[in-house]
Amino acid sequence: MRILVLGGDGFCGWPTSLHLSARGHDVTIIDNFARRETDVELGAESLTPIRLLDERLDAWKGLTGRTIGFRHVDVARDYEGLEGALAELRPEAIVHFAEQRAAPYSMKSPRHKRYTVDNNINATNNLLCAMVEVCPDAHLVHLGTMGVYGYGKARGLMIPEGYIGATLRSGGVEADVEILYPPDPGSIYHMTKTLDQLLFQYYAKNDGLRITDLHQGIVWGTSTPETDLDERLINRFDYDGDYGTVLNRFLMQAAIGHPLTVHGVGGQTRAFIHIRDTVRCVELAATTPPRRGDRVRILNQMTECHKVRDLAAMVSGMTGVPVEHLPNPRKEAAENELVVQNAGLLGLGLTPTRLSDGLLHEVIAVAQRYADRCDPSRIVCTSTWVKPHPAARQAAE
Repeated sequence: MRILVLGGDGFCGWPTSLHLSARGHDVTIIDNFARRETDVELGAESLTPIRLLDERLDAWKGLTGRTIGFRHVDVARDYEGLEGALAELRPEAIVHFAEQRAAPYSMKSPRHKRYTVDNNINATNNLLCAMVEVCPDAHLVHLGTMGVYGYGKARGLMIPEGYIGATLRSGGVEADVEILYPPDPGSIYHMTKTLDQLLFQYYAKNDGLRITDLHQGIVWGTSTPETDLDERLINRFDYDGDYGTVLNRFLMQAAIGHPLTVHGVGGQTRAFIHIRDTVRCVELAATTPPRRGDRVRILNQMTECHKVRDLAAMVSGMTGVPVEHLPNPRKEAAENELVVQNAGLLGLGLTPTRLSDGLLHEVIAVAQRYADRCDPSRIVCTSTWVKPHPAARQAAE
């Protein structure tokens, strides 16, 4: 298949591009290097040393003989460039990673909130508009998030794959319907993903676009068989308080002997998936498109659920590094349960990678190898979800 990977230089996009190329697909990356610019802004580089994209692509061709193309396009701002690329490349599938992906980053300041909304919503709408104009038969595979569902629904209720049966009552009349699961975003980033859902619903209904929305859990791990081939192909390993995912942060902290930082009591239950399963899921979805005219297909891209404090205890038990509880910067319940349906991708052939499969030690080994690149001052999250009311600040002063 001819596949475009938007955001193909990033944490999920790069290993996905390699995986798809290794499987024989004709892959082209579209990226504007925004994530690399954010490294400079935050003063927190990837723990692993990331080569320039040209070096990465040359290394891949030298090792495998396969070519991955590249177009430098800002999907959110350069509509003409995006439409031109789609018209030239005529993709059969488009994998959409071209969004700012970190909840803490989206909450840092008014500027970061505005940037996240402007970038993410414009990128998605520009892509959908361009698809209607030049490649209406292409299949869009979007990386969404489990966070669109929220964590405050009825205890024990299983999170469905996107849609839920409901009974509507109005004016004394009842109607049984199937609707999108009511969204409950917990950050500006998660809110953009809920807005993406509405854009997808509209374009599928109005223009017949074929769309798969993958609601992904928290990604852990950093390596895939392809990124392990050569150090020049190494993937990102974000450990900072803005972009580091919780389990990867614990494993990095353990590698350098830093206390495992748990926000609040650690009662947050979250869904998780290894990066190796992420790339497999994307290919499974891309190669099995819905039919034109079908509603948006929503798949929950996760393999297991854990409480944050349980993960910290597990890593602490493995390494002897203590756990440290810090104030929770997020506005969320101290405890929540999470039961998730994920039959869709399992039905397509996914064999899940579990935390029990031994890859935690692999991630610690990667962290230990590059421990000298860690800046401990960047580990703790500094973004806060709720700013003190001016009257409260004045009273405190």
